[in-house]
Amino acid sequence: MLGTVRQINPLQQPDWDVQLLRRPDFSFFHGSAWLKVLAETYGFTPACFVADNSLLPLMEVDSWLTGRRGIALPFTDDCAPLCENAESFKELFQSAVAFGKKRHWKYIECRGGRKFFGEKTPASLAFYGHSLDLVAPENQLLEKLDGSVRRAIRKAENEGVTVEISQGLPAMRDFYALQCQTRKRHGLPPPPWKFFLNIHKHILSENLGMVAVAGHGGKKIAASVYFFLGGRAIYKYGASDFAQQHLRGSNLVMWAAMQWLARAGAVNLHLGKTALANEGLRRFKLNLGASEEKIEYVKYDLRQENFIVETDGITGWHNRVFRALPVSLARVAGGLLYKHWA
Repeated sequence: MLGTVRQINPLQQPDWDVQLLRRPDFSFFHGSAWLKVLAETYGFTPACFVADNSLLPLMEVDSWLTGRRGIALPFTDDCAPLCENAESFKELFQSAVAFGKKRHWKYIECRGGRKFFGEKTPASLAFYGHSLDLVAPENQLLEKLDGSVRRAIRKAENEGVTVEISQGLPAMRDFYALQCQTRKRHGLPPPPWKFFLNIHKHILSENLGMVAVAGHGGKKIAASVYFFLGGRAIYKYGASDFAQQHLRGSNLVMWAAMQWLARAGAVNLHLGKTALANEGLRRFKLNLGASEEKIEYVKYDLRQENFIVETDGITGWHNRVFRALPVSLARVAGGLLYKHWA
């Protein structure tokens, strides 16, 4: 049996990250910096459940449009409960369900950690996850890359593409300009600029992240955002100028980031989630020499008191709408909608 389950707000625990780093299974998203970004940008409230050495991280999303619910954690690819076994998780989840019912949550969603629910519990959504081992000399890291990736890196270098690693706000602005273009191409609105301002404030400025920006001929052609904590890094966002894709700036950005992170002491780089149907992105990550796993989400409907299965709503009629919108209007839409999507 676990000790008494407590519901806490990590933002009120000054030593939260110190305690977290003592665990073998933490990720960047379990840390306080990400919670600060979400709380300050969208007004989400942390509602984490702890007992002894176990943690179920949750944030309450309160939306007049999509309802009130508990998510672990909003806008993350993978943020599994930190528990030793299914029994230790069970009491945490039961406490979260009781709390959620009092708060009139529609559901609880765990992004990762399906193993704690048992084999009979269905995944609500599933993705591929990929990660890179950075503990090796640079020449060995380069050798692990597929030949096509190495050729792309050489092409970018031969074309005069350069990469700058920065934790400054101008680099974040460069990334955001490319992000708006990329999201339009995908038929999705960009997150609000305030979100990236808070990433700069709580993550980059605290030496917990950086931006890698590729330039060519005075133009920014590709950029990516990375976070890191306790030797573990994650590739969180990437964007590029599609018209300059032939210069292979995104490949050089990734390679430069791998080098920089390894020199900074990162031992692992997680590449985020990939939709099961996105074979192109999956192949790109595997070609970097990444190992592959399954990321499975679990969603529990508190009103029906059962686990539910759903489809990934990333594609649909809305993609055509956002592709047609000017970037300026898409930014307005993103500012209005992201809090409700979570």
